[in-house]
Amino acid sequence: MTTAHDDALPSQSPDSADRDDDFPKRRSIRSFVLRQGRMSKAQERHYEQDMPRLGVPYAAAPLDLAALYGRRAPVVLEIGFGMGDSTAAIAAAHPEIDYLGVEVHQPGVGSLLKHVADRQLSNVRICQHDAVEVLQNMIPEGALAGVHVFFPDPWHKKRHHKRRLIQGPLVALIASRLAPGGYLHCATDWEEYARQMLEVLSAEPTLANTAPAGGDGYAPRPEYRPLTKFENRGLKLGHGVWDLVFRKG
Repeated sequence: MTTAHDDALPSQSPDSADRDDDFPKRRSIRSFVLRQGRMSKAQERHYEQDMPRLGVPYAAAPLDLAALYGRRAPVVLEIGFGMGDSTAAIAAAHPEIDYLGVEVHQPGVGSLLKHVADRQLSNVRICQHDAVEVLQNMIPEGALAGVHVFFPDPWHKKRHHKRRLIQGPLVALIASRLAPGGYLHCATDWEEYARQMLEVLSAEPTLANTAPAGGDGYAPRPEYRPLTKFENRGLKLGHGVWDLVFRKG
């Protein structure tokens, strides 16, 4: 997952060239900054030996998800998985679901590949590319059971808010890729961004908030999303974390 506090872990961008009319043909603003991070020897080794087998090369053509995993199962896409700790834990706990992680940060890709190998997971694939273009061009409409966006960069300075990932056009794109009953789960530890997320998600007509009626609009943390070390430390210090889970009708 991408984190609000580590500039080395980029989040993804909300606008891009697209076959859909909602997006500009040329993109000028991205919500991630691609940096050359240092890879450990283990990450390099797993990147070299496992990416050819588990990596999904970007192509402007719809994926055959059943062929990709060798079975028909629900598929959940994660945008910006960071170092992959939570992704691997979720996939290990739910072998009946297939997971497609999308991340631009190469050390994070190497890290998730190591987790996959260590846990002997067969239900994880990785695309090292801009998630917006993956959604636009590789994911068929109605194909996903869920989308995870955990701790994207909040771009906390007001002049950078335009770089935030969760914007109306991207949410509409995600919703179009969800199957009926599919869900979008966002989480953030930045309260002002949580409020913006809630406003943007609530404005998408095809999605409904699953939060308890009469509450503040935020959902209890679903059991499948594990607490990260960073998050656990923040909670002990009194920092908040906000989960938003919206479901397609």
